Amino acid sequence: MSITDEELQTRTEEFLGANDHNSLSMHEFRGAQFDAGLALVHFPEGKGGLGLSRGKQAIVNAAFREAKVPYHTLGNNPIGIGMGMPTVLEFGTEEMHAYHLRPMFTGEHIWCQMFSEPTHGSDVAGIPSRGIRDGDEWIVNGQKVWTSLAHHSRYGMLLTRTNPDVPKHKGLSYFIMDMEAEGVEIRPLYQITGQAEFNEIFLTDVRIADSQRLGDEGDGWRVAITTLMNERVALGGGDGGRGQGPIGDLMRAWKLRKDDLDPSTRAALQDRVVSLWTEAEILRWTNQRAKAEAKSSTAGPAGSVGKLWSAEMNQRIYNLAIELEGANGMLHEAGYPMTRDDESHSYRQELSGAFLRSQANTIEGGTSDIMRNILGERVLGLPGDVRVDKELPWSEIPR
Repeated sequence: MSITDEELQTRTEEFLGANDHNSLSMHEFRGAQFDAGLALVHFPEGKGGLGLSRGKQAIVNAAFREAKVPYHTLGNNPIGIGMGMPTVLEFGTEEMHAYHLRPMFTGEHIWCQMFSEPTHGSDVAGIPSRGIRDGDEWIVNGQKVWTSLAHHSRYGMLLTRTNPDVPKHKGLSYFIMDMEAEGVEIRPLYQITGQAEFNEIFLTDVRIADSQRLGDEGDGWRVAITTLMNERVALGGGDGGRGQGPIGDLMRAWKLRKDDLDPSTRAALQDRVVSLWTEAEILRWTNQRAKAEAKSSTAGPAGSVGKLWSAEMNQRIYNLAIELEGANGMLHEAGYPMTRDDESHSYRQELSGAFLRSQANTIEGGTSDIMRNILGERVLGLPGDVRVDKELPWSEIPR
């Protein structure tokens, strides 16, 4: 389909006029959005999109913000929408598309990602969990860790080793796993925020049908790269409006505290606030330009720019916001409820939680060191790190 920006704007406004988000549930509204091709416009027609370039989604999102639609594009199912939908679209069957894409977008089916293991985080290709073929099924044993939202998830993206006798990148397979299957045990991992959004997962003789495999047997690393590239685009910042997200939290803290500061302290901190505002705007423009220039739905290694930049910037933003709070910035509610968000929290509790949570930004979704390696090797073309185990069969790698 080829439509102009003006036509897409009109189509979006007509959709909003015909679908009142105040009278529809989130699932109903987002289901109608998917059916209208306005979920992810770079997806094919009939699968939530209109076959347009990735950057055109900004037109839809801006109109939704203007109409004050409360359902954030990624917020209700961040891993499913940001990572699962592109992966299933590229490697899944038509049956998988029909079954999974719509409920992923509506939030009826929450998804999680199961890559990292206790012994392998950055070196995901070296994971030791094992899948053994048994007729038309695979029997999987192992442990996954740092699995966000597993306790809410209906399905998960599972990477496991199916051939230990080839080099580590070539012996992996990728599956859609039913999180309610027998043998799946989910345990919370409590964080310094007082929340447990992460989990560890124990897999004991879990049976997965071979029909739930994405990509060829042994080709799981290529499928995983698609997931990871889309993860970094999602983590790197969306196309939100000016002043939204972490920088909005800083501006709120500044407005509340600036009048309590002595003139010299206020002048010094104001310079830091302005500097971070400028940096946040540059990142927002960079993300918008990257999406506008994207000609396909495939995320590439350049998405690591936004992820690296936003992760380190977010920490500086919340460090300054807590500094503005003075001694009150040291206060945080005790206890470890297993929850994602609690709207009853006070402003200060939200701020301290965001400060604590931001410390993980430079680790999750690929560490900042990994991001720099990707950008250096795959974007700038610099020589890669020495990898002595690249051609060794996984079973022969010393452990």
